[in-house]
Amino acid sequence: MNPASIEIIGALLFGVALIHTFSTKYFEQLAHSHPTHAGIWHFLGEVEVVFGFWAMVLVIMMFVTDGKHAAIAYLDRQSFTEPMFVFAIMVIAGTRPILQFAMLNVKTLARLIPWPEGSAFYFITLSFVPLLGSFITEPGAMTLAGLILLERYYSRGISTRLKYVTLGVLFVNISIGGTMTSFAAPPVLMVAGKWGWDTAFMFTTFGWKAAIGVLVNALAVTFLFRHELSGLKNEARATCAKVPLPVVFVHIVFLAGVVVFAHHPVVFMGLLLFFLGFASAYERYQDRLILREGLLVAFFLAGLVVLGGQQKWWLQPLLSDMDNTVLFFGATLLTAITDNAALTYLGSLLEGTSAEFRYSLVAGAVTGGGLTVIANAPNPAGFSILKGSFRDGAIHPLGLLAAALPPTIVAILAFRLL
Repeated sequence: MNPASIEIIGALLFGVALIHTFSTKYFEQLAHSHPTHAGIWHFLGEVEVVFGFWAMVLVIMMFVTDGKHAAIAYLDRQSFTEPMFVFAIMVIAGTRPILQFAMLNVKTLARLIPWPEGSAFYFITLSFVPLLGSFITEPGAMTLAGLILLERYYSRGISTRLKYVTLGVLFVNISIGGTMTSFAAPPVLMVAGKWGWDTAFMFTTFGWKAAIGVLVNALAVTFLFRHELSGLKNEARATCAKVPLPVVFVHIVFLAGVVVFAHHPVVFMGLLLFFLGFASAYERYQDRLILREGLLVAFFLAGLVVLGGQQKWWLQPLLSDMDNTVLFFGATLLTAITDNAALTYLGSLLEGTSAEFRYSLVAGAVTGGGLTVIANAPNPAGFSILKGSFRDGAIHPLGLLAAALPPTIVAILAFRLL
């Protein structure tokens, strides 16, 4: 079937958005060299804004080419549950009570390892927290891991090399670490219902392999930077009031409620509003809520949904023409320039696929989930939390790609050889 004109426009705008993603540093330079219009250049230099901006252009083009009713109908057909969920989970998971509770658990596990404190805490953060994502969802795990790394490592003046390598391992481990259950990883969630994949199936088919990959990646990077990590000591923040256990418990209940009702935005957004009221009532036990960061990430993902909806005409035939081996590696590479949840969703629309086809598609999609910021839905959350600690407040896409390649290779070996 020949693509419609708006589908071609959508594919072109998607390509422009990809180029824009890799060019945000150029817009930041324009902001410094042209201070009169620095605002617009800073706006276009925000990675989280890129896909939302070009999605707006696509919708305007729809209004022009197909009319108002067609454009609105297209938007109504898209599901924005995931962007809304990521926003809700980021805001709650990023609070001081949840972060202190997570820190306590990580510290307790780190004490069981006979290593220097800095290395042991780092290893647990990059292994236990990503695997925890199979239960609190990948966006929740990414938010917690990002905030823990920011407080304990990125804010302590660690080397730029360690910052990039840590980010690459974090993104890959989060992407594969959520596959022990059927509800936590976005690319699994897209296909689990249709293909009848429950948590038992996920753990026996994907989860244990992913766990080995996560542990190998975390162990390798900890060993590689053991000298730099060993010199880092915990410095407790004396200015923070100790959070009472009842307040921590209420936060955990809200977090669990959002996770349980992740597919029902009317419920989890209602819980978020109740939570905001509770957080305001006990403001002395809160740091600044990450509302801005959460909204930017949601805007990014919503833009990806709008632009991604126009890519079916070329992505689906491409997937159907691949054999199982090519599909695995093709999905790994395609994930880097699309979104692994969109990729598996399109693959699930193909009828009569084999068990090997389904495994290759999902395994490849989660394997490539750390290569770029757009590869996996939780990545923008980690990106938003950690980017301020990099030089000029920007994370270079090629730096992330280079850092994510080694842990991605480990994930490939885990899913292909085990």
